[in-house]
Amino acid sequence: MRRRTRWLLGVPAALAAAYGLGFAWFLRLTHDIPPLPARADAIVVLTGGPERIEAGLHLLLDGHGAKLLISGLGGGATLAELARRAGIDPAPLAGKVELGRKATTTHTNAMETAQWVRQQGIQTLIVVTASYHMPRALLELGRAMPDIVLTAAPVFAPSIPPAAGQGHPRAPSWRLWVEEYTKWLVASLRLSSQRPAPA
Repeated sequence: MRRRTRWLLGVPAALAAAYGLGFAWFLRLTHDIPPLPARADAIVVLTGGPERIEAGLHLLLDGHGAKLLISGLGGGATLAELARRAGIDPAPLAGKVELGRKATTTHTNAMETAQWVRQQGIQTLIVVTASYHMPRALLELGRAMPDIVLTAAPVFAPSIPPAAGQGHPRAPSWRLWVEEYTKWLVASLRLSSQRPAPA
């Protein structure tokens, strides 16, 4: 009886330890900054924070990619508006930026990106998203496009809108990191949402 009790108590403890060690590895993974290639075929931005779009537009202007997809763009924002918010002249971006408005999750970001990649004949892709989101983004994109070379360009700027009465964005909280780690675990177990690809 005692042996069974110890075993029943030991299982949750072992799972908690494994979760904690995995979380520590996840944090380290999200702070890795891989070198960017001098030039890739294209760049994709997974939306969710305004600094992501700015980073992607600047990478495009700096010549790191020939074209750019902004995936999951909500509302009716135009390229000219996005460029102005980033302090960029929109004229040089004409014909180089695709605004994807159908994706609503990381999984559908991957489906939308895969469709665009096939249409454009792309083989190498720079991925721009928040650092805490990058592992799950690469997992979903890699699953949707196993033959495409993906390079991470993580954004480390604060991505959370300011709280009431505060004028500056807040850094991601521990709760956000834990939630993202849990989502990454679920995606790793192939339990992520299997919604149909956008038409």
